[in-house]
Amino acid sequence: MLSKRTRCWRAAAAAAAGALACLAFPAPALWWFAYVALVPWMLLVRSAPTGRRAALEGWLGGAGFIVAVHHWLLPSLHVFLLPLAALLGLLWIPWALLVREFLGGVPDPRRATAALFLVPAGWLLSELARSWQGLGGPWGLLGASQWQVAPALRLASVGGVWLVSLLVVAVNCGLVLLIAVPGARVPAVAGMTGCAVLTGVVWLWVPRPEVSGTLRVAVVQPGLVADGPDSTSLRFAAGERLTRTLAGQPVDLVVWGESSVGADLAARPDLARRLASLSAEVGAPLLVNVDARRPPGPASAPVATAAAPPDGGIYKSSVLVGPRGPTGDRYDKMRLVPFGEYIPARSLLGWATSVGKAAGEDRRRGETPVLMSLPERPGVRFGPLVCFESAFPDMSRRLTRDGAALLIAQSATSSFQHSWAPAQHASLAAVRAAENGRPVVHATLTGISEVHGPSGERIGRALATSARAAQVYEVPLAGGTTFYVRFGNWPVGAALALLAAYCTLEGARSLGLRKPAPEPTTPPARTARG
Repeated sequence: MLSKRTRCWRAAAAAAAGALACLAFPAPALWWFAYVALVPWMLLVRSAPTGRRAALEGWLGGAGFIVAVHHWLLPSLHVFLLPLAALLGLLWIPWALLVREFLGGVPDPRRATAALFLVPAGWLLSELARSWQGLGGPWGLLGASQWQVAPALRLASVGGVWLVSLLVVAVNCGLVLLIAVPGARVPAVAGMTGCAVLTGVVWLWVPRPEVSGTLRVAVVQPGLVADGPDSTSLRFAAGERLTRTLAGQPVDLVVWGESSVGADLAARPDLARRLASLSAEVGAPLLVNVDARRPPGPASAPVATAAAPPDGGIYKSSVLVGPRGPTGDRYDKMRLVPFGEYIPARSLLGWATSVGKAAGEDRRRGETPVLMSLPERPGVRFGPLVCFESAFPDMSRRLTRDGAALLIAQSATSSFQHSWAPAQHASLAAVRAAENGRPVVHATLTGISEVHGPSGERIGRALATSARAAQVYEVPLAGGTTFYVRFGNWPVGAALALLAAYCTLEGARSLGLRKPAPEPTTPPARTARG
């Protein structure tokens, strides 16, 4: 029985240990730290005297991880971040129980070997569950911390960010065995060696994307604009000025960031004419992002989706504009940011608007992904994503399977300008590029804007949060299909199958132990007669 003082320090240690992994992500970006960051947390959980205590410390550690990775949300969500973290922290309870089951006490080699597979699978289960959009989406997946490590990006081309997460957790598990279980050093070393060998085999034998040409893409980053009633007009004018500096340069496409246009172009034909004039001046189409209320009626409906609702509604839309005006290509954002762009169960959680910068009105969702074409580059199609949609592996994979040669993420993180958010968001472009074997352009209003090639490598210089610039990038295009694009989230399926097999075996074993003992089969006693 733990004393009250011991229970308190263990609880605090669990929350702090769970938070350590945030240092592997940008802005610190200590990628190597991911391979040891879980060790203190796992050592604590394995020593829990009961399963209930392990579950508690898994929950607290998970909540600490969510707060640490998303701490930059505090100005928007305020104290609401804490109950949200407490809710998401529950997803680490199964992982914590697996840690105690397979790493607790003195595991024999067989149990230690099982730990190297089941503990990472349990971690992936928590990542999969919180990747649902309603729970905030897949921000802060452990594998994404390896965005600047070339061998890890090659692994992502085979099994997505999920395979990288599995290997990172497996290395942490092996270190725990080496530290706490001397008798399990053989399986621990074998498991860590297996991770290294797998990475080496993938690095040497998996083909790299074959470059098949280049595309000159200009990213326009107007920088911060003072808040006020005319902020959208000032931002638009800043984008115009920077775009005009591109005149005379060979450019295939100009990309503006998220919410770069603050009025629907059907309602403001003057803005549409200004954009068309810009396109003619620079000799390339403009991909802008409209964040505005759409006029009611089917006449304003996007080409690629159903008719607009009678009351219009607010959409975030990627719109392609050429020298003659909007081309008709429009993509409406499908996955909205919880609380930032809509409030889940508003009738119950609408009070969040009174304690933070939550959405006063829910934005409308798009219905389908859209591929857009460049008139001057026949055969080259690109797929737009808006804001945190770049965090979802399935969305970029869908666009790639549909034929996208280039992925473009339009973003705006000005609300979190001096935090870790811009760097965290920009880093996702490298992971998505490597997964799909396609270049990714990450264009923002206020930084960080980056371009990554089809292997995840950075192209050119990034535009920092302090930059106001229009930068042209020579973007390499690639053909072929990565293993991940072809087979999808197979590491997730393998992990779930492994966990299901374990649960089935445990269930069968439990039933066997509970089976009543058979009745004795001794023969009946005989009665002597005389």
